[in-house]
Amino acid sequence: MRDWARSDVYRVRDGEFEPLVVDEDAIFEPNVRDDRIFFRTSADAPNYRIVATSLETPGEFATADLESVVPERDAILRDFAFAGDRIVAHYERDAISKLSVFTLDGERVEDVSLPGVGSVDGLRGSNEGGECFFRFQSFDQPPTVYRYAVGGGLAELDRPEVRIDLEVEQEWCESADGTAVPMFVVHADVERDGDNPAVLYGYGGFEISQTPSFRRYALSFLERGGVFAMANLRGGGEFGEAWHHAAREERKQNTFDDFVAAAEHLADRDYTRPERHGIDGRSNGGLTVGAAITQRPDLFAACLCVVPLLDMLRFHKFLLGASWTAEYGSPDDLEAFEYIRAYSPYHNVEKRDYPAVLFKTAEGNSRVHPFHARKMTARMQELNTSDRPILLREERDTGHGTGKPTEMVVRENLDEWAFLFEQLGV
Repeated sequence: MRDWARSDVYRVRDGEFEPLVVDEDAIFEPNVRDDRIFFRTSADAPNYRIVATSLETPGEFATADLESVVPERDAILRDFAFAGDRIVAHYERDAISKLSVFTLDGERVEDVSLPGVGSVDGLRGSNEGGECFFRFQSFDQPPTVYRYAVGGGLAELDRPEVRIDLEVEQEWCESADGTAVPMFVVHADVERDGDNPAVLYGYGGFEISQTPSFRRYALSFLERGGVFAMANLRGGGEFGEAWHHAAREERKQNTFDDFVAAAEHLADRDYTRPERHGIDGRSNGGLTVGAAITQRPDLFAACLCVVPLLDMLRFHKFLLGASWTAEYGSPDDLEAFEYIRAYSPYHNVEKRDYPAVLFKTAEGNSRVHPFHARKMTARMQELNTSDRPILLREERDTGHGTGKPTEMVVRENLDEWAFLFEQLGV
Protein backbone atom coordinates (compact mmCIF):
# COMPACT_ATOMS: atom_id res chain seq x y z
CA MET A 1 0.00 0.00 0.00
CA ARG A 2 1.24 3.46 -0.73
CA ASP A 3 0.14 7.01 -1.29
CA TRP A 4 2.25 10.06 -2.02
CA ALA A 5 1.94 13.47 -3.58
CA ARG A 6 5.43 14.96 -3.55
CA SER A 7 9.15 14.30 -3.16
CA ASP A 8 12.05 16.59 -2.27
CA VAL A 9 15.48 16.27 -3.92
CA TYR A 10 18.84 17.18 -2.39
CA ARG A 11 22.48 16.82 -3.37
CA VAL A 12 25.56 16.66 -1.19
CA ARG A 13 28.18 19.35 -1.87
CA ASP A 14 31.22 19.89 0.34
CA GLY A 15 29.70 17.64 2.96
CA GLU A 16 26.46 19.64 3.13
CA PHE A 17 22.96 18.81 1.90
CA GLU A 18 21.91 21.32 -0.73
CA PRO A 19 18.23 21.49 -1.73
CA LEU A 20 17.43 21.15 -5.43
CA VAL A 21 13.66 20.64 -5.51
CA VAL A 22 11.58 21.24 -2.38
CA ASP A 23 7.96 22.04 -1.53
CA GLU A 24 6.71 21.03 -4.97
CA ASP A 25 3.39 19.18 -5.04
CA ALA A 26 4.78 16.62 -7.48
CA ILE A 27 7.15 13.68 -7.80
CA PHE A 28 10.76 14.39 -8.83
CA GLU A 29 13.11 11.42 -9.38
CA PRO A 30 16.68 12.46 -10.38
CA ASN A 31 19.08 10.78 -12.78
CA VAL A 32 22.47 12.40 -13.43
CA ARG A 33 24.41 12.29 -16.67
CA ASP A 34 27.61 14.32 -17.08
CA ASP A 35 26.83 17.92 -16.15
CA ARG A 36 23.03 17.60 -16.46
CA ILE A 37 20.45 16.31 -14.06
CA PHE A 38 17.34 14.72 -15.52
CA PHE A 39 14.10 14.21 -13.62
CA ARG A 40 11.13 11.95 -14.09
CA THR A 41 8.39 14.19 -12.78
CA SER A 42 4.63 14.50 -12.44
CA ALA A 43 4.84 18.32 -12.36
CA ASP A 44 2.23 19.55 -14.85
CA ALA A 45 2.14 15.99 -16.19
CA PRO A 46 -0.06 13.36 -14.47
CA ASN A 47 1.41 10.69 -16.78
CA TYR A 48 4.96 11.96 -16.02
CA ARG A 49 7.57 13.49 -18.30
CA ILE A 50 11.34 14.01 -18.39
CA VAL A 51 12.83 17.41 -17.63
CA ALA A 52 16.45 18.51 -17.14
CA THR A 53 18.75 21.30 -16.07
CA SER A 54 22.45 21.93 -15.64
CA LEU A 55 24.11 20.78 -12.44
CA GLU A 56 25.89 24.12 -12.41
CA THR A 57 22.61 25.93 -11.74
CA PRO A 58 22.99 27.37 -8.22
CA GLY A 59 20.42 26.86 -5.47
CA GLU A 60 16.94 25.43 -5.82
CA PHE A 61 15.42 24.65 -9.20
CA ALA A 62 12.18 26.36 -10.11
CA THR A 63 9.86 24.04 -12.00
CA ALA A 64 9.23 26.66 -14.66
CA ASP A 65 12.98 26.90 -15.36
CA LEU A 66 13.45 23.20 -16.05
CA GLU A 67 13.98 22.21 -19.68
CA SER A 68 11.30 19.87 -21.05
CA VAL A 69 13.14 16.94 -22.67
CA VAL A 70 10.49 14.25 -23.24
CA PRO A 71 6.96 15.65 -22.98
CA GLU A 72 4.06 13.82 -21.37
CA ARG A 73 2.51 11.14 -23.60
CA ASP A 74 -0.70 9.12 -23.63
CA ALA A 75 1.09 6.40 -21.64
CA ILE A 76 2.52 6.45 -18.12
CA LEU A 77 6.28 6.98 -17.84
CA ARG A 78 7.38 4.49 -15.18
CA ASP A 79 11.15 5.07 -15.28
CA PHE A 80 14.06 5.73 -17.62
CA ALA A 81 17.77 4.96 -17.97
CA PHE A 82 20.68 6.10 -20.10
CA ALA A 83 22.29 3.95 -22.78
CA GLY A 84 25.28 6.01 -23.85
CA ASP A 85 23.90 9.10 -25.58
CA ARG A 86 20.33 7.73 -25.59
CA ILE A 87 17.46 7.82 -23.11
CA VAL A 88 15.56 4.54 -22.81
CA ALA A 89 12.12 5.30 -21.38
CA HIS A 90 9.84 2.66 -19.88
CA TYR A 91 6.16 3.41 -20.52
CA GLU A 92 3.04 1.56 -19.47
CA ARG A 93 -0.04 1.67 -21.68
CA ASP A 94 -3.15 -0.35 -20.76
CA ALA A 95 -1.02 -2.10 -18.07
CA ILE A 96 1.45 -3.33 -20.75
CA SER A 97 5.11 -2.23 -20.85
CA LYS A 98 6.65 -0.38 -23.81
CA LEU A 99 10.22 0.88 -24.29
CA SER A 100 11.00 3.98 -26.37
CA VAL A 101 14.42 5.44 -27.17
CA PHE A 102 15.20 9.19 -27.35
CA THR A 103 18.25 11.37 -27.82
CA LEU A 104 19.42 13.43 -24.84
CA ASP A 105 17.53 16.35 -26.38
CA GLY A 106 14.28 14.39 -26.52
CA GLU A 107 14.17 13.42 -30.20
CA ARG A 108 12.42 10.08 -30.62
CA VAL A 109 14.73 7.46 -32.18
CA GLU A 110 12.87 4.13 -32.05
CA ASP A 111 10.65 1.79 -30.06
CA VAL A 112 12.21 -1.38 -28.68
CA SER A 113 10.40 -4.53 -29.85
CA LEU A 114 9.65 -6.48 -26.66
CA PRO A 115 9.06 -10.26 -26.62
CA GLY A 116 5.31 -9.99 -26.04
CA VAL A 117 2.55 -8.67 -23.78
CA GLY A 118 4.30 -8.24 -20.45
CA SER A 119 6.06 -6.13 -17.85
CA VAL A 120 9.49 -4.52 -17.66
CA ASP A 121 11.29 -3.87 -14.40
CA GLY A 122 14.82 -3.32 -13.15
CA LEU A 123 15.77 -1.00 -16.04
CA ARG A 124 19.44 -0.08 -15.62
CA GLY A 125 21.76 1.67 -18.06
CA SER A 126 25.30 2.77 -18.71
CA ASN A 127 26.27 6.37 -19.44
CA GLU A 128 29.32 5.22 -21.35
CA GLY A 129 28.62 1.74 -22.72
CA GLY A 130 25.69 2.49 -24.99
CA GLU A 131 23.63 -0.29 -23.50
CA CYS A 132 21.01 -0.99 -20.86
CA PHE A 133 19.59 -4.06 -19.15
CA PHE A 134 16.14 -4.94 -17.88
CA ARG A 135 13.96 -7.83 -16.83
CA PHE A 136 10.85 -8.81 -18.80
CA GLN A 137 8.13 -11.22 -17.72
CA SER A 138 4.57 -12.18 -18.54
CA PHE A 139 2.03 -14.80 -17.61
CA ASP A 140 3.60 -17.15 -20.16
CA GLN A 141 7.25 -16.14 -19.66
CA PRO A 142 9.27 -16.28 -16.46
CA PRO A 143 11.48 -13.28 -15.56
CA THR A 144 14.07 -13.03 -18.31
CA VAL A 145 17.06 -10.65 -18.49
CA TYR A 146 17.58 -8.70 -21.73
CA ARG A 147 20.25 -6.36 -23.05
CA TYR A 148 19.44 -3.46 -25.33
CA ALA A 149 22.40 -2.00 -27.23
CA VAL A 150 22.23 1.24 -29.19
CA GLY A 151 22.44 0.26 -32.84
CA GLY A 152 22.46 -3.44 -31.94
CA GLY A 153 18.92 -4.18 -30.84
CA LEU A 154 17.66 -6.57 -28.16
CA ALA A 155 19.42 -9.71 -26.92
CA GLU A 156 18.14 -12.34 -24.48
CA LEU A 157 20.67 -13.13 -21.76
CA ASP A 158 18.98 -15.56 -19.39
CA ARG A 159 15.58 -17.25 -19.67
CA PRO A 160 14.32 -20.08 -17.42
CA GLU A 161 12.41 -22.87 -19.12
CA VAL A 162 8.60 -22.66 -19.34
CA ARG A 163 6.69 -25.93 -19.07
CA ILE A 164 3.52 -25.17 -21.07
CA ASP A 165 2.30 -22.91 -23.84
CA LEU A 166 -0.27 -20.36 -22.72
CA GLU A 167 -2.58 -17.93 -24.44
CA VAL A 168 -2.53 -14.41 -23.00
CA GLU A 169 -5.28 -12.05 -24.08
CA GLN A 170 -6.36 -8.62 -22.92
CA GLU A 171 -10.12 -8.25 -22.83
CA TRP A 172 -12.37 -5.40 -21.72
CA CYS A 173 -15.56 -5.47 -19.67
CA GLU A 174 -18.09 -2.76 -18.86
CA SER A 175 -18.49 -1.72 -15.22
CA ALA A 176 -21.75 -0.63 -13.59
CA ASP A 177 -21.31 3.03 -14.61
CA GLY A 178 -20.26 2.21 -18.16
CA THR A 179 -16.49 2.49 -17.61
CA ALA A 180 -14.40 0.13 -19.75
CA VAL A 181 -12.15 -2.00 -17.51
CA PRO A 182 -9.31 -4.14 -18.93
CA MET A 183 -8.42 -7.61 -17.76
CA PHE A 184 -5.85 -10.23 -18.73
CA VAL A 185 -7.17 -13.74 -19.41
CA VAL A 186 -4.66 -16.62 -19.40
CA HIS A 187 -5.26 -20.26 -20.30
CA ALA A 188 -3.78 -23.23 -22.18
CA ASP A 189 -6.12 -23.12 -25.18
CA VAL A 190 -9.26 -24.18 -23.29
CA GLU A 191 -12.62 -24.67 -24.93
CA ARG A 192 -15.04 -21.92 -23.96
CA ASP A 193 -17.89 -24.22 -22.94
CA GLY A 194 -18.80 -22.45 -19.68
CA ASP A 195 -17.42 -25.25 -17.54
CA ASN A 196 -13.76 -24.38 -16.93
CA PRO A 197 -12.47 -23.69 -13.43
CA ALA A 198 -11.41 -20.04 -13.23
CA VAL A 199 -9.66 -17.78 -10.72
CA LEU A 200 -10.00 -13.98 -10.92
CA TYR A 201 -7.39 -11.84 -9.16
CA GLY A 202 -7.87 -8.16 -8.29
CA TYR A 203 -6.38 -5.36 -6.18
CA GLY A 204 -7.64 -1.88 -7.06
CA GLY A 205 -6.04 0.62 -4.70
CA PHE A 206 -3.21 2.99 -3.74
CA GLU A 207 -2.29 3.70 -7.40
CA ILE A 208 -0.56 0.31 -7.62
CA SER A 209 -0.68 -1.21 -11.09
CA GLN A 210 -1.32 -4.89 -11.71
CA THR A 211 0.77 -5.85 -14.72
CA PRO A 212 1.54 -9.22 -16.37
CA SER A 213 3.79 -11.40 -14.25
CA PHE A 214 4.84 -15.03 -14.22
CA ARG A 215 2.86 -17.06 -11.66
CA ARG A 216 4.69 -20.34 -11.31
CA TYR A 217 2.31 -21.71 -8.69
CA ALA A 218 -0.65 -21.31 -11.07
CA LEU A 219 0.89 -23.53 -13.75
CA SER A 220 -0.61 -26.77 -12.43
CA PHE A 221 -4.03 -25.12 -12.42
CA LEU A 222 -3.57 -23.92 -16.00
CA GLU A 223 -2.25 -27.32 -17.13
CA ARG A 224 -5.47 -28.90 -15.87
CA GLY A 225 -7.73 -26.65 -17.91
CA GLY A 226 -7.96 -23.69 -15.54
CA VAL A 227 -8.40 -20.06 -16.54
CA PHE A 228 -6.56 -17.31 -14.68
CA ALA A 229 -7.73 -13.71 -15.02
CA MET A 230 -6.39 -10.47 -13.58
CA ALA A 231 -8.53 -7.34 -13.69
CA ASN A 232 -7.10 -3.80 -13.75
CA LEU A 233 -9.59 -2.27 -11.34
CA ARG A 234 -10.09 1.43 -10.68
CA GLY A 235 -8.11 2.53 -7.66
CA GLY A 236 -4.92 1.14 -9.17
CA GLY A 237 -2.35 3.05 -11.20
CA GLU A 238 -2.78 1.44 -14.60
CA PHE A 239 -4.08 4.68 -16.15
CA GLY A 240 -2.39 7.18 -13.85
CA GLU A 241 -3.78 9.45 -11.16
CA ALA A 242 -7.25 9.71 -12.68
CA TRP A 243 -7.73 5.92 -12.53
CA HIS A 244 -6.61 5.96 -8.91
CA HIS A 245 -8.81 8.85 -7.85
CA ALA A 246 -11.82 7.28 -9.58
CA ALA A 247 -11.99 4.78 -6.70
CA ARG A 248 -10.79 6.69 -3.64
CA GLU A 249 -12.84 7.70 -0.61
CA GLU A 250 -16.54 8.06 -1.53
CA ARG A 251 -15.84 6.46 -4.93
CA LYS A 252 -14.41 3.22 -3.53
CA GLN A 253 -17.44 1.21 -4.63
CA ASN A 254 -16.16 1.59 -8.19
CA THR A 255 -13.39 -0.90 -7.39
CA PHE A 256 -15.91 -3.51 -6.34
CA ASP A 257 -18.20 -2.82 -9.28
CA ASP A 258 -15.25 -3.31 -11.63
CA PHE A 259 -14.38 -6.62 -9.97
CA VAL A 260 -17.95 -7.89 -10.24
CA ALA A 261 -18.08 -6.79 -13.89
CA ALA A 262 -14.89 -8.77 -14.58
CA ALA A 263 -16.39 -11.87 -12.94
CA GLU A 264 -19.59 -11.54 -14.94
CA HIS A 265 -17.54 -11.07 -18.11
CA LEU A 266 -15.80 -14.42 -17.60
CA ALA A 267 -19.17 -16.15 -17.26
CA ASP A 268 -20.76 -14.24 -20.16
CA ARG A 269 -17.83 -15.21 -22.41
CA ASP A 270 -18.30 -18.89 -21.40
CA TYR A 271 -14.93 -19.23 -19.73
CA THR A 272 -16.58 -20.49 -16.55
CA ARG A 273 -19.73 -20.49 -14.40
CA PRO A 274 -20.33 -19.49 -10.75
CA GLU A 275 -20.02 -23.08 -9.49
CA ARG A 276 -16.45 -23.23 -10.82
CA HIS A 277 -15.40 -19.63 -10.27
CA GLY A 278 -12.85 -18.58 -7.64
CA ILE A 279 -11.46 -15.18 -6.65
CA ASP A 280 -8.23 -14.07 -5.01
CA GLY A 281 -7.13 -10.81 -3.36
CA ARG A 282 -4.52 -9.70 -0.86
CA SER A 283 -4.25 -6.70 1.48
CA ASN A 284 -6.32 -3.99 -0.23
CA GLY A 285 -7.22 -6.78 -2.65
CA GLY A 286 -8.51 -8.70 0.35
CA LEU A 287 -10.94 -5.83 0.91
CA THR A 288 -11.98 -6.18 -2.75
CA VAL A 289 -12.63 -9.90 -2.28
CA GLY A 290 -14.45 -9.25 1.01
CA ALA A 291 -16.77 -6.78 -0.71
CA ALA A 292 -17.40 -9.26 -3.55
CA ILE A 293 -18.24 -12.00 -1.04
CA THR A 294 -20.82 -9.86 0.74
CA GLN A 295 -22.24 -8.04 -2.30
CA ARG A 296 -22.36 -10.86 -4.90
CA PRO A 297 -21.80 -14.24 -3.22
CA ASP A 298 -23.87 -15.87 -5.98
CA LEU A 299 -21.05 -15.33 -8.49
CA PHE A 300 -18.40 -17.46 -6.81
CA ALA A 301 -17.67 -20.91 -5.41
CA ALA A 302 -14.33 -20.26 -3.68
CA CYS A 303 -12.61 -17.16 -2.31
CA LEU A 304 -9.04 -16.54 -1.15
CA CYS A 305 -8.92 -13.50 1.13
CA VAL A 306 -5.35 -12.90 2.30
CA VAL A 307 -4.10 -10.38 4.92
CA PRO A 308 -7.30 -8.40 4.29
CA LEU A 309 -8.96 -5.23 5.53
CA LEU A 310 -12.56 -6.15 6.39
CA ASP A 311 -13.78 -4.11 9.36
CA MET A 312 -13.59 -0.75 7.65
CA LEU A 313 -15.08 1.19 10.56
CA ARG A 314 -12.07 0.38 12.75
CA PHE A 315 -9.20 -0.06 10.27
CA HIS A 316 -7.71 3.31 11.23
CA LYS A 317 -7.33 2.43 14.91
CA PHE A 318 -4.67 -0.26 14.50
CA LEU A 319 -1.09 -0.47 13.22
CA LEU A 320 -0.62 1.55 9.99
CA GLY A 321 -4.34 2.02 9.44
CA ALA A 322 -4.41 5.72 10.23
CA SER A 323 -2.15 6.39 7.23
CA TRP A 324 -4.76 4.93 4.87
CA THR A 325 -7.50 7.44 5.60
CA ALA A 326 -6.30 9.40 2.54
CA GLU A 327 -7.30 6.36 0.48
CA TYR A 328 -10.55 5.32 2.16
CA GLY A 329 -11.59 8.35 4.18
CA SER A 330 -11.79 8.43 7.96
CA PRO A 331 -14.64 6.63 9.73
CA ASP A 332 -14.43 9.39 12.37
CA ASP A 333 -15.86 11.77 9.78
CA LEU A 334 -19.66 11.42 9.63
CA GLU A 335 -19.90 11.68 5.85
CA ALA A 336 -17.09 9.17 5.33
CA PHE A 337 -18.62 6.85 7.94
CA GLU A 338 -21.77 6.55 5.86
CA TYR A 339 -20.12 5.55 2.59
CA ILE A 340 -17.58 3.28 4.29
CA ARG A 341 -20.33 1.54 6.28
CA ALA A 342 -22.19 0.88 3.03
CA TYR A 343 -19.42 -1.42 1.71
CA SER A 344 -17.50 -2.53 4.85
CA PRO A 345 -17.48 -6.33 4.40
CA TYR A 346 -17.69 -7.20 8.10
CA HIS A 347 -20.75 -5.00 8.60
CA ASN A 348 -22.54 -6.43 5.57
CA VAL A 349 -22.43 -10.12 6.45
CA GLU A 350 -25.96 -11.46 6.79
CA LYS A 351 -27.63 -14.83 7.15
CA ARG A 352 -27.44 -16.40 3.68
CA ASP A 353 -25.53 -18.87 1.50
CA TYR A 354 -21.90 -17.98 1.00
CA PRO A 355 -19.16 -19.52 -1.14
CA ALA A 356 -16.22 -21.34 0.43
CA VAL A 357 -13.73 -18.85 1.89
CA LEU A 358 -10.17 -19.25 3.08
CA PHE A 359 -9.08 -16.24 5.13
CA LYS A 360 -5.34 -15.98 5.69
CA THR A 361 -3.49 -13.65 8.04
CA ALA A 362 -0.40 -13.53 10.22
CA GLU A 363 0.11 -12.93 13.91
CA GLY A 364 3.12 -10.74 13.18
CA ASN A 365 1.43 -8.59 10.54
CA SER A 366 2.63 -5.02 11.16
CA ARG A 367 0.42 -3.41 8.48
CA VAL A 368 -3.06 -4.95 8.54
CA HIS A 369 -4.07 -6.24 11.96
CA PRO A 370 -5.10 -9.92 12.01
CA PHE A 371 -8.32 -8.99 13.83
CA HIS A 372 -9.89 -8.28 10.41
CA ALA A 373 -9.65 -11.90 9.26
CA ARG A 374 -10.43 -13.33 12.71
CA LYS A 375 -13.65 -11.34 13.16
CA MET A 376 -14.84 -11.92 9.62
CA THR A 377 -14.28 -15.68 9.90
CA ALA A 378 -16.28 -15.90 13.12
CA ARG A 379 -19.14 -13.79 11.76
CA MET A 380 -19.40 -15.73 8.52
CA GLN A 381 -19.20 -19.09 10.27
CA GLU A 382 -22.15 -18.01 12.42
CA LEU A 383 -24.34 -16.70 9.59
CA ASN A 384 -23.41 -18.88 6.58
CA THR A 385 -26.33 -21.15 5.61
CA SER A 386 -24.50 -23.08 2.85
CA ASP A 387 -22.45 -26.23 3.39
CA ARG A 388 -19.34 -24.49 2.03
CA PRO A 389 -16.49 -24.12 4.57
CA ILE A 390 -15.42 -20.78 6.05
CA LEU A 391 -11.79 -21.26 7.12
CA LEU A 392 -9.06 -19.22 8.81
CA ARG A 393 -5.35 -19.87 8.53
CA GLU A 394 -3.06 -17.75 10.69
CA GLU A 395 0.71 -17.91 10.45
CA ARG A 396 2.89 -17.12 13.44
CA ASP A 397 6.38 -16.53 12.11
CA THR A 398 5.68 -14.01 9.36
CA GLY A 399 4.00 -10.68 8.69
CA HIS A 400 2.19 -8.97 5.81
CA GLY A 401 3.85 -11.10 3.15
CA THR A 402 7.38 -9.96 2.34
CA GLY A 403 10.63 -11.62 3.37
CA LYS A 404 9.26 -15.16 3.72
CA PRO A 405 11.63 -18.13 3.43
CA THR A 406 11.13 -20.30 0.35
CA GLU A 407 9.81 -23.22 2.40
CA MET A 408 7.00 -21.06 3.80
CA VAL A 409 6.12 -19.61 0.38
CA VAL A 410 5.86 -23.11 -1.10
CA ARG A 411 3.74 -24.39 1.80
CA GLU A 412 1.34 -21.44 1.68
CA ASN A 413 0.88 -21.67 -2.08
CA LEU A 414 0.28 -25.40 -1.78
CA ASP A 415 -2.47 -24.77 0.78
CA GLU A 416 -4.10 -22.03 -1.30
CA TRP A 417 -4.16 -23.97 -4.54
CA ALA A 418 -5.25 -27.19 -2.81
CA PHE A 419 -8.22 -25.24 -1.41
CA LEU A 420 -9.07 -23.87 -4.86
CA PHE A 421 -8.63 -27.26 -6.54
CA GLU A 422 -11.01 -28.93 -4.11
CA GLN A 423 -13.68 -26.22 -4.15
CA LEU A 424 -13.61 -25.71 -7.94
CA GLY A 425 -13.55 -29.40 -8.81
CA VAL A 426 -10.15 -29.48 -10.48
